[in-house]
Amino acid sequence: MTIDESIIKPIGASGVPVKGDLSDISELIMGGAVFNTQYNNDPEAMDIDHMLLYAFNLGINALDTSPYYGPSEVLLGKSLNKLILNGEIHREHFYICTKVGRIQLDEFEYSPEWINKSVANSLERLHTSYIDLLHLHDIEFVEEDKIIVALREMRKLKDKGLIKNFGISGYPVEFLYKIALACVDDPLIGSLDSVLSYSNMCLQNTKLLHYYDKFMNNANLKKLNNGSILSMSLLRSQGTKSFHPCSPELNQKCKELAVYLKEKYNMELADVATRFAIQNWSGKQGSTVLGASTLYELKDALAQYWKVKNKTFEEDTKIFQEAQEFLGSHFGEVWESGIKH
Repeated sequence: MTIDESIIKPIGASGVPVKGDLSDISELIMGGAVFNTQYNNDPEAMDIDHMLLYAFNLGINALDTSPYYGPSEVLLGKSLNKLILNGEIHREHFYICTKVGRIQLDEFEYSPEWINKSVANSLERLHTSYIDLLHLHDIEFVEEDKIIVALREMRKLKDKGLIKNFGISGYPVEFLYKIALACVDDPLIGSLDSVLSYSNMCLQNTKLLHYYDKFMNNANLKKLNNGSILSMSLLRSQGTKSFHPCSPELNQKCKELAVYLKEKYNMELADVATRFAIQNWSGKQGSTVLGASTLYELKDALAQYWKVKNKTFEEDTKIFQEAQEFLGSHFGEVWESGIKH
């Protein structure tokens, strides 16, 4: 499939110093989870330099990663440092967003000692003296008292200037909201700057959208960010990654949906899903994290973005509704994540 690159335009001004308070973070964020063996067999062979430069030149001014994503921080740091030394980008022109607290699949460490050690390691790996946004990673796997202790330590790091903004990330929207709300009245934390949820504002599940006003008005967030709009590879014709936690029935139904859209509309499920997420989240006080493993995938995602902006597919609303009706009872289905709170 070829991409009409002529429709791809800047989504924002490139080469402009960013504010530290997230107020001008770009509508799209480069996702760093793909720079990992979970998604790619040889992440070190990926063309990260050109992907970052292409994104930055089009006004994307933020990237999201985590120590949990294998070599992602190291690879991104190497590319960013190279581009900075070459004079192609400047550190004050983009946001680095990373995470803390998740170490391995079933290993979490939220102690103040580890928070400080992990942040120091991230600063070194990413070749930077500060982190623009730090999320406590996948909070649903950790007891509430430990979450609060970790967030209080992150607030201290913000006060010291090592991080500019902080917040929480995870899957269950209700629990994310509960913790965000509790922080407002904690004088040692205060209102969080950001919450990042994934797979909850996509073609298959729109729960995050229904919580948007609650997060922004009651929890006083600055940003509510939407991650994994392809639901960790569930919404694509190439098939789901083996680690995906959804039910076998949902997995199968999405495979059938991919075939259905291809046969009836000659459209890739990933493209339809990308346009759905952008159309329904764009313009809100939050950004969309885009994961792309190749420059081609990045260009394709940006092409879908501009098709939404240009209203290229007038029948999209009908196709979105048809796709969700095809999913039937699996539309809005969620999976277990974390411990019982």
